Amino acid sequence: MDDVDDVDDVDDVDDVDDVDDVDDVDDVWRGRAGVLLVAEQLRRRVPGGIGTYVRGLLSGLTTLEQSHVELPPVTLYASRGQKAPDPLDAFGRTVITSRLPGPLLTRMWDRSLVHAPGGFDLVHAVSVAVPPVPRSRLAPRCVEVVAIHDVAWRHRPEDYPRRGRRWHEAALGRALRHASHFVVPSEGVAGDLVMAGAPERAVSVIPLGSDVLRQRDDAGAAALLEHLGVRSEFLLSVGTLEPRKNLPRLFEAYGMARRALPEPWPLVVVGPPGWGPELEHGEGIVFTGRVGDGTLASLYARARLLAYVPFEEGFGLPPVEAMRYGTPVVASPLPTTRGASLEVDPTRVQDIAEALVRLSTDDALRASLAAAGKARADSLTWESAARAHVALWSSLL
Repeated sequence: MDDVDDVDDVDDVDDVDDVDDVDDVDDVWRGRAGVLLVAEQLRRRVPGGIGTYVRGLLSGLTTLEQSHVELPPVTLYASRGQKAPDPLDAFGRTVITSRLPGPLLTRMWDRSLVHAPGGFDLVHAVSVAVPPVPRSRLAPRCVEVVAIHDVAWRHRPEDYPRRGRRWHEAALGRALRHASHFVVPSEGVAGDLVMAGAPERAVSVIPLGSDVLRQRDDAGAAALLEHLGVRSEFLLSVGTLEPRKNLPRLFEAYGMARRALPEPWPLVVVGPPGWGPELEHGEGIVFTGRVGDGTLASLYARARLLAYVPFEEGFGLPPVEAMRYGTPVVASPLPTTRGASLEVDPTRVQDIAEALVRLSTDDALRASLAAAGKARADSLTWESAARAHVALWSSLL
């Protein structure tokens, strides 16, 4: 997942592997100030997968509230907004806004010159960009929970600028020193975090949801495709345009596959620019840039397949989002797609090309993977993820 633009021992806590019981939440939180959720990622130019995590978690909490589940008060904390409409207004929650812009606020957190607002029982940081919490002998210590989505910069250092690697490593170190507990999206990331120094008992695996895109905008998608000159079926790729996503190999594989397709179906590439060299691409590859949620949902539903072949991923949101709409997936080995996609070696262009042709043309395989993918996506909801978060927060108090 994409993080922000541009590490004392972890406290002992009880084992909370089973974090799905919220029956006693009201008793735990009665009379408490509640949770401060660091929503800074939604202020970023490219919110990325971490931004989807914030939005999904908040939507899941709202669903629980609408089902009359008693939850702790959740307050949002972020930098000074610089655009309208404010994305944080959509959640109907109290927002504490710093007077500092995002990049400066993050640097101040790094140097412990600005702290998280006080008075909360628990601070939940959605990435390794973590505000330090106030310390006082007169006040009980605030519990700090940090979500770690991957440590990809350790596995693929060549895919990150040197400055980015230094920042991520330092930020992870700070989190390991100060956080009470960690949330990760998969067992693989849990193992990486334990290897980095976190006690196993201080790490909880909570899979992400697949259902943040709930409303399709078919008219918007049709207008976009018409504007781009896409008037046939198409293959789809979704994600921030950055080296870790392995797009050059995907584009080369598509160029090979295009000649073997029943028709020269284009490859529609959705996602904002990240960093790295300009992407070279051949005939039939169409870039949309960032699109709205409704348009993306409709593109998922209309695509012949989704191709998602990153080198490294802690979870893999685009595949399960596509699977929810019944779209079969060609993917690297990922936690979310194992057994529900046509899996390929992301380093082998020929394998990717053959998979694109096969999944485009083999109707029996398409139907089988569409059914398996739909079942996988249906098991991953943001309501379930939110329920697990609330149970974890409660257990830590």
